[in-house]
Amino acid sequence: ERGGNNSFTHEALTLKYKLDNQFELVFVVGFQKILTLTYVDKLIDDVHKEFRDKYRNEFQQKGTLGLLNGTFDFKDDFMRLLRDAEESSKVRAPTVMKTFEQSLKSQKTVKCMIETRGEKPKEKVKNKKNKGSKKEGTEAVAAPGKASVGDKQPSVAGDREELTKDEILQKNREEFFKRHMKAGEKSSKSPKPEAQKEKGKKPRVWDLGNSNAKVLDYSNSATNGSAEACPMEEFDPDIALGDRNREPGRLYDLEYESNDEAEEEKVVQNPSKPSAKKGGLGGMFGMLKGLVGSKSLTREDMDPVLEKMKDHLIAKNVAAEIAVQLCESVAKKLEGKVMGTFTTVTSTVKQALQEALVQILQPQRRVDVLRDVMDAQRHRRPYVVTFCGVNGVGKSTNLAKISFWLIENGFSVLIAACDTFRAGAVEQLRTHTRRLNALHPPESHGGRTMVQLYEKGYGKDAAGIAMEAISYARNQGFDVVLVDTAGRMQDNAPLMTALAKLIAVNAPDLVLFVGEALVGNEAVDQLVKFNKALADHSMAQTPRLIDGIVLTKFDTIDDKVGAAISMTYITSKPIVFVGTGQTYCDLRSLNAKAVVAALMKA
Repeated sequence: ERGGNNSFTHEALTLKYKLDNQFELVFVVGFQKILTLTYVDKLIDDVHKEFRDKYRNEFQQKGTLGLLNGTFDFKDDFMRLLRDAEESSKVRAPTVMKTFEQSLKSQKTVKCMIETRGEKPKEKVKNKKNKGSKKEGTEAVAAPGKASVGDKQPSVAGDREELTKDEILQKNREEFFKRHMKAGEKSSKSPKPEAQKEKGKKPRVWDLGNSNAKVLDYSNSATNGSAEACPMEEFDPDIALGDRNREPGRLYDLEYESNDEAEEEKVVQNPSKPSAKKGGLGGMFGMLKGLVGSKSLTREDMDPVLEKMKDHLIAKNVAAEIAVQLCESVAKKLEGKVMGTFTTVTSTVKQALQEALVQILQPQRRVDVLRDVMDAQRHRRPYVVTFCGVNGVGKSTNLAKISFWLIENGFSVLIAACDTFRAGAVEQLRTHTRRLNALHPPESHGGRTMVQLYEKGYGKDAAGIAMEAISYARNQGFDVVLVDTAGRMQDNAPLMTALAKLIAVNAPDLVLFVGEALVGNEAVDQLVKFNKALADHSMAQTPRLIDGIVLTKFDTIDDKVGAAISMTYITSKPIVFVGTGQTYCDLRSLNAKAVVAALMKA
C-alpha cells in the first residue's frame, strides 16, 4: 500500500527496492544514508534485468521459491554490474562553463552599452516605436481621420535627436511641471476629506462585562476535586444518551450499508441496451473488449483506470498528494502481474486499491485504551491522555464522550482544564462534569464521584496545571486523567512550543490528535506540522509524537470519508475514536471495511 515510495530510511541506512510482480521478487539495495550514490537506480535496474533473464526458465519450471531455496550463483554477475555502474557514474564529464567568446555579452559593442543621461536605451525606444506603429495601424483601420496623430511621432523623435542635451533636459522639465499642474487641478476639484480619525485602538467595554481580570482568576479557589464544585443537574437523560437500547460501556463499530450489487447490475444493464441494436456479435465483442486474457499488465493498460481512481479519491476528500501516491503504489504492485482470462483491468485495479486502503486503515500498532488503563491500575498510577488539535474541531466535546465511555466501564476520571486561553473553556468542561455526574451519580458507584474537574482558571501555564492535576489524581486514586488543551493552528510557533513543553514535561501515556472529517488537503498539513513541532521542541533524544487520532464530525460527511485515509497514511497511526453526533453515546471505533466501502462507492 506504500509501494509508491521506492526507498526506506532506517537510522543510518537507506534501502531502495524494486518489485517484480510477474515472478514475485523484490530487489533491494542498501547503502549508508550519508552517501549520495548516483548510480543506485541504474544498478538495481541492471541487476533486476540480468537476474530475470538468467533464471527465467528455472522460475517457470521450479517456481520462485524453488529457485531461491536451492543453489544459484549470481555473485560474479553482481560484482560486474556494480563495477559497470560505478564506472558509468565516473564517465560523466562535469559541466564546463561558457567562455566569454560564447556568451551573448561578447557579441555586443562597447558603443551600444554606453547610456547618456536623459536618453533611453535604444532597445526600449525601438520597442516603443513598434508599439506606436501597431497603434497607428489599428487607428488607421478604425478611424482614418486620426491618422495624422500617428504621423506626428516620427517628427518628434527626429527633433529630439537634433536637440542638444541641455535643450532636452529643459523640455523634459517643462513636460514634468505641466503634468503636475494638471494633477493639482484635478485634486482641487475633488471634495475635501473628512477630519482624520484618532489613531490607535480602544478596548471595547461591554455593558454587562467586567474590566477587572481578577474576576477570571480561580487560582485560590478550593473547589478542585470536590463534588460541591459541580452540583447535580436534573435533565432528560434521553437527550444526552440518544440510544437507550445500547449495551453500556460498549464501543460500537462504524456501520455503512453498501449498495454495490445494485450499482453493478445497473452498470451491466445500461450498456446492453445500445448493443442490442448493433446485433448479437457487437454485444459479445463489446463484452470481451475489456478483458485482459492471460497477459501481463502494463502501465499503459492501467493509466486510464488509475487516472479515474485518482479523481474519484480526490472527490471523496482524500488529499491530492495521498491519492497520487496510492495510485502509484497500486501501479507498481500490479505492473507485470499476469491476470486471469476473464478479468477486467478496472476490477483488478479496484480490488488492489481496496486491499491497500484496508491495510492503511489497520496500522500495525493497535491502541487498546481499556487494557492500558487496567495495566496502569496495577502499577497504582493514573493513565494520562492528552488531547491536541486545531481550533474548533471538538476536543472538549469528544473528551466528554470518552469520559462517559470510561465511566461506563467502571473507571474514575479527572478532567484537567488546561485550555486557559479560550473564553468559556473551563465553564464548558464544568457543565460536562455536572451532566456526567447526573448520569452516573455517586450512589450508583458506592458513594464514589466518578468524574471531577481540576481547573485553575485562565491565563495560567497549561503544563503546570497538567502536572498538578496528575499529582492530584495519583493522591486521590483516580484511574484516568484527560488533559484538555487549547486549540492552536499548526503554523503558530509559540503555541506549538507550549504544547511540546506540556507533553515533554508530563509524559502522557497517550497523545491523541483531534481532527475533523471535513478537511481534505489540510489534514496532511496539520498532522505533519504537529508532529514536526513536537519533535523540534522536545528536549528528549527520542521525542514524543502523536500516538493516535480522534476523527470528529463523521456524521456530517455522508460518504466523503477521505480524511480518514489521509490522516492514517501520513502518520501510520490508528484512528482510536470516531465522533458521530452530539450525544455522549455518539462515539464509535473505526471499521476499516465500512470506511473503504463508503470510499469506493460511485
